[in-house]
Amino acid sequence: MPTPEFIRAIRASAGHQLLCLPGVTAVVFDDDGRVLLVRRADTGEWSLIGGIPEPGEQPAVAAVREVEEETAVRCTAERVVLVQALEPMQYPNGDRCQYMDITFRCRAVGGEPRVNDDESLEVGWFSLDALPDLGEFGQLRIKQALADEPTWFATEDAPMTPGGDRPGQ
Repeated sequence: MPTPEFIRAIRASAGHQLLCLPGVTAVVFDDDGRVLLVRRADTGEWSLIGGIPEPGEQPAVAAVREVEEETAVRCTAERVVLVQALEPMQYPNGDRCQYMDITFRCRAVGGEPRVNDDESLEVGWFSLDALPDLGEFGQLRIKQALADEPTWFATEDAPMTPGGDRPGQ
């Protein structure tokens, strides 16, 4: 994902120090119950759609915008399914970030999926019984989006993820 201009401006004075940044993830379903995925250009792996809200942009608006920018699919955010502080990470250039991810369950309302920017190699709808390898991040978010449960979030007394697993386990 290209670095937003406002983060480049912060990095000009902050250097590589750890930045805590907002992030959004969209779990988009169509009327047939399929989930929309992208194969990322930077890793070659299949993923849910996500990104960073612009300054002043509401998280749900950012999730909807990211989906359309990356896939040409229009959607509406239905509900928050998960809020999670992710483990700090370091990019190859030395920049360190920790994302506060807000994941939304979304419903497709129009558009045909296609690679719509340089962040993706492929875009497509997948039935839940034929998902590509998504890793724990994507699997957890799809599971929570399908569950008829309140929004999941970590607390001091609760485990890191639903079911008691720490991220990445």
